[in-house]
Amino acid sequence: MSKNGDDSFDARLKAAERRSGLEKKEDSAEKEDAVEQSLPGLALRAGAEMLSALIVGVAIGWELDHWLKTRAVFLVIFALMGGGAGVLNVWRLVKSIDGK
Repeated sequence: MSKNGDDSFDARLKAAERRSGLEKKEDSAEKEDAVEQSLPGLALRAGAEMLSALIVGVAIGWELDHWLKTRAVFLVIFALMGGGAGVLNVWRLVKSIDGK
């Protein structure tokens, strides 16, 4: 088969893939994987997961203590729960990276 015939087949194949939605998007997928696996990005995400869970737990505990007019009982309980939730979120993040 001639070189011209191969080019024609490749062009028709790419056109068919484009029409059917099967066209490969290698560039965006590779860039996305590289961004997800960067060490500073993972560290930032892990820190944000920990901090946000802790802030939410402290805020809920603070508001419950203020609403029920108790001392820092709920603050301590929900701060510990928020910290535990943050650790669990980071654990899930690390585990999902190991699975890739």
